[in-house]
Amino acid sequence: MASEPFLVDTNILIRWVQHDDLSYPIVRSAVKQLMRSSSAPCYVSQNLGELWNVLTRPANRNGYGLTPEQAEVQARDIEDAFLLLPDSLAVHQEWRRLLIDHRVSGVQAHEARLVAAMHIHRVRRILTFNTRDFERYTDIEAIHP
Repeated sequence: MASEPFLVDTNILIRWVQHDDLSYPIVRSAVKQLMRSSSAPCYVSQNLGELWNVLTRPANRNGYGLTPEQAEVQARDIEDAFLLLPDSLAVHQEWRRLLIDHRVSGVQAHEARLVAAMHIHRVRRILTFNTRDFERYTDIEAIHP
């Protein structure tokens, strides 16, 4: 059976590397279940940037307060466990199209960029705690762990 890719949203990746997070067991189980069903977990560089932001942001500003060296260890864990889908001009152009076609504004531009990468790399599913953020994109499936 061929491996079907799925994108792992940043909110999942954060819990994947933070083993003391209350949602870690749920995330680990969901990712393992998808992998057992011949699915390939993927991420894009935007995910790693968002992860780095949260990991290195001070705890009193809704972050984890890690040093860059500590965040590097966490980022390597992601890079070892998941497949990187490369950025490209095609992803950028698809993102720009989605912004207009779906009347995207504000913070939803970040989700549109993920969906653009999904379209270009033919990924139909995303594992996320924020399924509502992807409802406007009827050609993808947002899966809650």
